[in-house]
Amino acid sequence: MKANRASILGTEPIGKLLVKQAVPASIGILVMSLNVLIDTIFVGNWIGSVAIAAINVVLPVSFFIAALGMSIGIGGSSVISRALGANDHEKALKTFGNQIMLTLSLSILLVVFGLIYVETLIPSFGGKGTIYEPAKIYYEIVLYGVPFLALCMMGNTVIRAEGKPKYSMIAMIIPSVTNLIMDYLFINVLGYGMKGAAWATSISYVFCFSFILWFFLSKNSELKISLKHLWLNVKIVSEIAALGFVTLARQAVVSVTYLIVNNILFHLGGESSVAVYAIVGRLLMFALFPILGVTQGFLPIAGFNFGAANYHRVRESIQKAIWFASVLAILVFALLMVFPYEIARVFTSDLAVVRKASQAIRWVFAATPIVAVQLIGAAYFQAVGKSIPALLLTLTRQGFFFVPLVLILPKFYGEPAVWISFFAADVLSTLVTGYFLKREIELNLSK
Repeated sequence: MKANRASILGTEPIGKLLVKQAVPASIGILVMSLNVLIDTIFVGNWIGSVAIAAINVVLPVSFFIAALGMSIGIGGSSVISRALGANDHEKALKTFGNQIMLTLSLSILLVVFGLIYVETLIPSFGGKGTIYEPAKIYYEIVLYGVPFLALCMMGNTVIRAEGKPKYSMIAMIIPSVTNLIMDYLFINVLGYGMKGAAWATSISYVFCFSFILWFFLSKNSELKISLKHLWLNVKIVSEIAALGFVTLARQAVVSVTYLIVNNILFHLGGESSVAVYAIVGRLLMFALFPILGVTQGFLPIAGFNFGAANYHRVRESIQKAIWFASVLAILVFALLMVFPYEIARVFTSDLAVVRKASQAIRWVFAATPIVAVQLIGAAYFQAVGKSIPALLLTLTRQGFFFVPLVLILPKFYGEPAVWISFFAADVLSTLVTGYFLKREIELNLSK
């Protein structure tokens, strides 16, 4: 391997490095989020609000399989970042090869499972009544493209671990642009309806995979693996699994959350309430893009410097990442609080849905200014290979707080309690994460 170009992660000033890593990640997430938003707008206006609800029903299944790739990617990338920081190039190569084999085999296995149990899964996730048929159409087509998405999610995190954020950004932009073009062609021009929306999504995954494959085969990547690196190594797989399980558990809880909330909302308010959750869900992906971008940029910096035992740089990266993300979060918060009705109106012409959504938006995003502490705090433990605290802190928001709250509160206070549960879970999880992060800095990063 050539000289380790990822070494800039251990030498450049943290502020400059964080901007260099976070800006491309934020742009990539922004474009992907805009894609999801515009895709929802296209579907809502060209097909109908029931179609929005149908796609939201399918998301947990495809999202979970794609999250498998992300989990293997983030878990392995933590290993790769620390291996590069410690100058252990062979371990980095073996880890990448094992990531490829794990992602490919597990995602295909889950797709087969998903297709066999389609009749059970769709109703379980809220695909009932008029939502069922369009959800089934979308589900069956998109599922074929999900293994490509899983490989993209895995490969993208590895690109960032190499210290190549611009290529990671391009990889995120390609499927977004492709999907929007295909949406317009298949839905608006050719009139394929839900089938068109589904094929547009699947084709965009293939385009993304093609770019990532090119990156790793070209001279831009330092990770030039051979066949011997593809053989699964028990020790490496265990390390990937321990750290990757943190991300997978988080995404599994997200899928369970969709299942629970879709069913609760269908019971309380029917299809229109499920459509409101679809809009809120899209905004959760979009509105938090600056914070998620800083978090993604922070991961390889923290991992590399921890591997190199530069603890003062790890501590500085935590402080600056939280500060940057919090400033951006406040700007997002202000926008959502001032214009919730106008934002909801963009998605659909159904005024009943718009009114419900504008009220929901204010509650769901009420704690946005403080969530950076929770996201970056949990990410730190994952970046440095501390899987147990990373897992527990990652699950605090949705697993330990949100799910119990949303199961209990609506029984007494109805549909508004669903949205209030988002706010309460954000506040509680931030307090818990902030405590453990402060303790970790005092005990282990003050050397």
